Amino acid sequence: MNIFHEFLYRPLFNLLVFLYNIIPGQDIGWAIIATTLAIKLVFWPMTKKAIKSQRALQEIQPQLKALQEKYKDNKEEQAKQLMNFYKENKVNPFSGCLPLIVQLPILIALYQVFLKGFDPKNLSILYSFVANPGAIDPVFLGFLNLALPNKVMAVLAGLSQFWQAKMITPKNKLPAAPKSSDEFMAQAISKQTLYFLPVLTVIISWKLPAGLALYWLVTTLFTVIQQYAIIRSAPQKQ
Repeated sequence: MNIFHEFLYRPLFNLLVFLYNIIPGQDIGWAIIATTLAIKLVFWPMTKKAIKSQRALQEIQPQLKALQEKYKDNKEEQAKQLMNFYKENKVNPFSGCLPLIVQLPILIALYQVFLKGFDPKNLSILYSFVANPGAIDPVFLGFLNLALPNKVMAVLAGLSQFWQAKMITPKNKLPAAPKSSDEFMAQAISKQTLYFLPVLTVIISWKLPAGLALYWLVTTLFTVIQQYAIIRSAPQKQ
């Protein structure tokens, strides 16, 4: 048995077809959006924890900067003090990466769903309780074919990801951390999240089915809403 197929690809495909069947008008775009929101709700506790940790990391930036300045001539002691400071404040500099890492297999499964799912032959893997629609119309809103690449959707997906990353990027830039420290790794990952990942999103979406770009766009926008709600409920300390 292919574990990836049975526990990720097939359930996601069945969920998509089930929503396609019950949504009025049988619009695959709305089914993708509904699938995206369902996935985001499942991962909501993890996402909420990550956003709060990233917010806490923003709030301690001045103290981090002070520590780095204080021990700038002793990189080993600086790294030690930074880790102690993270531990005391219960902040994990890598927490923001966890939801992305966990959801990566889902993204790969969805890529296969959108790549193969519009083929009527693929409907043979439906569960017995999911009605077979016979064929899936790949057109969203009457004009956007989600089975084909769409450059506009690819760019929108990348821009939305940049906006989402920008929301949680510290406004006060810290001096570069020592290369051997976890802080250096956290800074590098933060920079990649802000610039590299949006560009990568556009590159990947450029030649792949627009259904994947739509998923990427919706999941990012929903994450922005989650971040905004959490930030509003816990204002930054003065």
